[in-house]
Amino acid sequence: MKQNKKLIAADIAECAVFAALMVAGAYITIPFPLVPLTFQTVISVLAGLLLGWKKGMISMAVYCFAGLIGIPVFTAGGGIFYVLKPSFGYIIGFIFSAYIAGITAGRKGLPYWRYIVGGLAAFLADYLIGIPYCLIAAHLLNVENLAGLLVTGNLIYMPKDAVLSVLAGILAWRVLPYIDRRPQPVIK
Repeated sequence: MKQNKKLIAADIAECAVFAALMVAGAYITIPFPLVPLTFQTVISVLAGLLLGWKKGMISMAVYCFAGLIGIPVFTAGGGIFYVLKPSFGYIIGFIFSAYIAGITAGRKGLPYWRYIVGGLAAFLADYLIGIPYCLIAAHLLNVENLAGLLVTGNLIYMPKDAVLSVLAGILAWRVLPYIDRRPQPVIK
């Protein structure tokens, strides 16, 4: 019984670390030509790749929930009305991104290309949720130039996030053998 409690505490700590990394990722931006470099998408990908789909999803859901109850963890603060922001779809997408990364490649011992594919699939999952949400929310908020918003608020970020997701896959492949030496459950 004591061993189970230690495992549960370790699981909670791992989820908390990635939720905290998401908060840091929301506030750390590196100026870059055309698009500022941020790290939230790559952190959600890494959460799934390194923690597996369950803990990855939980860590991203904790981040989302913390922001919705008013803790200022999102880029522009927090609170329930954040759901009205066009960018909120990406926050929902982070949860699914971690899930996709985890089910695709969230286990030790896989070939490197599985982690890269997992990272890219997770990146696409985030954008498949984020872009439609952004456009629908902007339409409901009477934004006139939806085509411009699609390019400047969404598509321009995709190459950067794709490259970072590939790098996340390589990083996960390299570090996963050295972390979490507990046996991983096999997902069937």
